[in-house]
Amino acid sequence: MIPTAEVLNKGLIVSVQAPLGSPMRDPDVIAAMAEASLRNGAIGVRLESPEHIGAVRRRCPEALIIGLWKCTFPNSSVYITPGWREIQGVWSAGADVIALDATERVRPEGQLLADLVQRARQELRATLMADVDSVQNGLNAAALGCDWIGTTLYGYTETTSERTPPGLELLPDLRRGLESSVRLICEGGIASPGTARSALDAGADNVVVGTAITGVDLQVAAYSLSLAIVG
Repeated sequence: MIPTAEVLNKGLIVSVQAPLGSPMRDPDVIAAMAEASLRNGAIGVRLESPEHIGAVRRRCPEALIIGLWKCTFPNSSVYITPGWREIQGVWSAGADVIALDATERVRPEGQLLADLVQRARQELRATLMADVDSVQNGLNAAALGCDWIGTTLYGYTETTSERTPPGLELLPDLRRGLESSVRLICEGGIASPGTARSALDAGADNVVVGTAITGVDLQVAAYSLSLAIVG
């Protein structure tokens, strides 16, 4: 179930993910990190893959889960829940909200965002989070029927690759352009509580923090590199 607006408002969502090949990428480890996040004030978690969604749902049955499935295909740079198969997999695993790429990029197998959104709403009655990279793509996704809009892909698409997340600059225009019922989420590049606060002040309803909290591999690598002695 989606929590009430009172619970959701101004809440932290933790992205609990681990890169391929990492020993942290274990369903039990992911579930433990998710539970720790929820115990310490997170109002929900964002998870990748049906396997991890299912593991957290079993361990934390009352958790708010935003689910996605990263899958790569030839001839398309869209990888966050790119098609109907992935949408079904995320939903069947127990996600409350399905996150999907809602940029203007070409999707695998010619699938169209508008068709996927319509089908997910009609057949699954699912709440959808649109991961976008621009104000216009966010407004377009909301017009199609997405319930939550996230700045997740700002800095990660071909047209925004020269920009550095978080997408704080998108938030005021998105908030003005979106209906009040549409939740605005700032995700990507939030590395401190101060930046998270700035996102809320700029118009976000919630923030998603991942690497700064759960990214053990990347955090340790960054510290190791900065402390390395140059011979």
